[in-house]
Amino acid sequence: MPKIVDHDERRLELVDATWRIIARLGIEGATMREIALEAGFANGALKPYFPTKDTLLEFAFGHVFNRTNQRVAKVTEGKTGLPALRAFCLEVLPLDEERVNEARIVIPFWQKAVNDPQKAEIHQQSMEEWLAAIRQYLAEAREAGDVRAAVDDATLASQLLNMLLGAQIGAALTTRPDADPGLTDQLEGYLALLAG
Repeated sequence: MPKIVDHDERRLELVDATWRIIARLGIEGATMREIALEAGFANGALKPYFPTKDTLLEFAFGHVFNRTNQRVAKVTEGKTGLPALRAFCLEVLPLDEERVNEARIVIPFWQKAVNDPQKAEIHQQSMEEWLAAIRQYLAEAREAGDVRAAVDDATLASQLLNMLLGAQIGAALTTRPDADPGLTDQLEGYLALLAG
């Protein structure tokens, strides 16, 4: 009887292997051959799932985004306003090895998106989704009296998103994994300014 292959599971195995390779060798070292070896597959076994490295990178970005959103949904459940905003930000910030590795997937995707309209559109839709969530949390916090900043919520949301994305770049480029960039303190400082 032929072995039944779970194609979705195999795709995720390949994405996980891609993360590990990029974390160790960078995007240039993440060849299809290296990814196949890391995942324990023959080189040709990747083609039915991801015909090119670009398609694999696109899938990996979508997977990172969805995984982050699942974590966000879990930690914001039952929360609104400032507590929900804080929880959202703490899940996006690269505060552990897993999220630093996710940032190392996202950054090469951004580089490709500069010249690839399809990837640029995927990124834009993802960021619009995050901005909408941030604006909702800010509006709830303002209604509760926790945000009194004179700056409008749309501008605050864009500032905060830029801070989160910048933190991903900084974490992905760090050469000292033991260095604490103070991201949690920076977030708390920003949230404190909102009350002013």
